[in-house]
Amino acid sequence: WLCLYHWDLPQALHEKGGWTNHDIAGWFEDYASLLGGRFGSRVARWATFNEPGVFTSAGYAVGYHAPGVADFGAYLAAAHNVNRAHGAAVKALRANVKGQIGVVCNQQPARPASPSEDDKAAAALYDLFWNRTFADPMIIGSYPDGLAPFFGSLIKDGDLEAIRQPLDYLGINHYSPTYVKSDPAAPGGLSLGKPPADAPVTMMGWEIAPKAFAQTLIQEHARYKLPIVVTENGVADRAEVGADGKVDDALRIDYLSKYIGAVASAIDAGARVDGYFVWSLIDNFEWAEGFEPRFGVVHVDFKTQKRTPKRSFEWMREEIRQ
Repeated sequence: WLCLYHWDLPQALHEKGGWTNHDIAGWFEDYASLLGGRFGSRVARWATFNEPGVFTSAGYAVGYHAPGVADFGAYLAAAHNVNRAHGAAVKALRANVKGQIGVVCNQQPARPASPSEDDKAAAALYDLFWNRTFADPMIIGSYPDGLAPFFGSLIKDGDLEAIRQPLDYLGINHYSPTYVKSDPAAPGGLSLGKPPADAPVTMMGWEIAPKAFAQTLIQEHARYKLPIVVTENGVADRAEVGADGKVDDALRIDYLSKYIGAVASAIDAGARVDGYFVWSLIDNFEWAEGFEPRFGVVHVDFKTQKRTPKRSFEWMREEIRQ
């Protein structure tokens, strides 16, 4: 499984405007051709992008992730250029690889943070931006009507036809529902709220809601008619190695049990789900949060690099065996 882009924009291309530069679709096409030619006979499954909604919004709309730009117009340009780059990359890969090709989107239900009409409208708009800005053009071949005021002026003749290329699967990253509130001062007039006070949440503040996960899988399969692969799902904690040399991450076992169960229920309801990846194999550097959130089923001592399988690792092994 090889993903072409997990947010690693070369500095030299950033200095030319990065994802806001119209020419980047061609640069990305060249890159895809290079990798397809090098690895096409050895890699079975390809993805063009990982979570385009995250790196465009966090990187260009609110400036939370690299490159740290807070400009809503830049975000819109970046998002459309990512779509164009995806289409160009798929065509380039098709010429060089025999494996399956897809894209990985972060799909999450958007819920109003309060019963107010303003928050309901904000959640509906956020749903379009978060869940449809990329998957709709890439798979259906158009932006939803509600996004026309934002992307209409960016679309050139032939763009939508070039963006929509046949895909073999849709990768879905999912962790929780999202709560949205109206915020006239924020980009797009909306911002993220908090889950209900009585909702169980992880250390990231994300609600634990496996039924919402099942609902997402059913809904996305029905909309896009593609096989789904869950490319990320998991939970962060702070569990460390105990005096007995073991890592007791009971929270992760409980979470994964519920969420893998949600995959099974979605399949029973008719969704085609061809695979599931837990995020992640090892504890990792979590972007703006650094090393504190531990998502792995294998603990990493970041000073010594020693790896210690957690209880969840053993649980996952048994789950797979059965």
